[in-house]
Amino acid sequence: MRDHDTGDGTDWTALRARFHLPEGLIYLDGNSLGPMPRAVPERVRRTVEDEWGGMLIRGWNDAGWMDWPARLGDRIGRLIGAPAGSTMVGDTLSIKVWQALDAALRLWPERRVILSDSGNFPSDLYMAEGLIAALGRGHELRVVAPEAVADSIDADVAVLMLTQVDYRTGRLHDMTALTARVHAAGALAIWDLAHSAGALEIDVTAADADFAVGCTYKYLNAGPGAPAFIHVRPDLHDLIEPALSGWLGHAAPFAFDPAYRPGPGIARMRVGTPPVLQLAALEAALDIWDDVDMADLRVRSLALSERFVRAVGARCPDLVPALPPDIPRGSQVSFRHPEGYAVMQALIARGVIGDFRAPDILRFGFTPLFIGEAEVDAAVAILADILETAAWDTPEFRARKAVT
Repeated sequence: MRDHDTGDGTDWTALRARFHLPEGLIYLDGNSLGPMPRAVPERVRRTVEDEWGGMLIRGWNDAGWMDWPARLGDRIGRLIGAPAGSTMVGDTLSIKVWQALDAALRLWPERRVILSDSGNFPSDLYMAEGLIAALGRGHELRVVAPEAVADSIDADVAVLMLTQVDYRTGRLHDMTALTARVHAAGALAIWDLAHSAGALEIDVTAADADFAVGCTYKYLNAGPGAPAFIHVRPDLHDLIEPALSGWLGHAAPFAFDPAYRPGPGIARMRVGTPPVLQLAALEAALDIWDDVDMADLRVRSLALSERFVRAVGARCPDLVPALPPDIPRGSQVSFRHPEGYAVMQALIARGVIGDFRAPDILRFGFTPLFIGEAEVDAAVAILADILETAAWDTPEFRARKAVT
């Protein structure tokens, strides 16, 4: 079911062959959990058996485990336009959001407003609320509609904290324009790239982004629970005073000093012990990106998603686009339906995997690394049949599972 006609300089068929996907499955959920690259099992096996099994604790030195967060951070940095030595991998995305937000607020202590939008991922907002309570200094989380963000940036704002691509609708914020507006107001910008890293061209350097965070289990395909990353603009590195002053962010971890001294540069953003087995999977997954042209990826992603939107518009009148057609989007398409959950369960039962986001959104991701025109057309045909026949209207498909 794979197309061989690429229409550009990237061999999408060869890239598709580097992923393990069950036969007959149409996977439109790489924006939530990427599929497994075929190289991952062998790389993890080598880490488990040869390195952990054979080297034991010597693996930290002999297998280079201790250096992986910085080395893999640089490989991710290349995908987001970050210079070497400015991106670090480790911990969870929520932890990285906390680190970035706390660091930014410390740099602008005279201001009290954290500005975000209602399309931000809830966990980011939860972390902001928790940090505000922990600091106890009267900070305010101000949440506005996505279209109101630019006009809400004023002299009270200390930090703008946004997810570049709205996890529900797919709306794409203009990182460069909004960051420039934030800087003109004397504030800082934190960008969550969870739904854009590996999905589109990003240049945090050209955008002059102060902080960027993201995960590696979506478009970067490093597996469930894979670690997050954080990027900090290089001129801010030595100004940051980490609140999460973890052992591995110390200037000399193995000196075992009783007091914390922040490490040099981005190293101070390390917190906990590197998750070695997950980093092994991430290393294998990142190898694929050495053969991906991000400009080609973006062009093809938009072509596939537009093909889907046109076909759904023609064949599925009961579905309402979650985003107006004139608004830029990332690599996902979302539609609203009052029985969206049941419709999605019926789709999954027919071998088309997307996901559902409350209250009524069916969400589909378009990742050219393993999706082509044939999959798009087949998915629309199955979706149209489910809606035309009301195949979704069963107790089985209405029963909510723990993960939607």
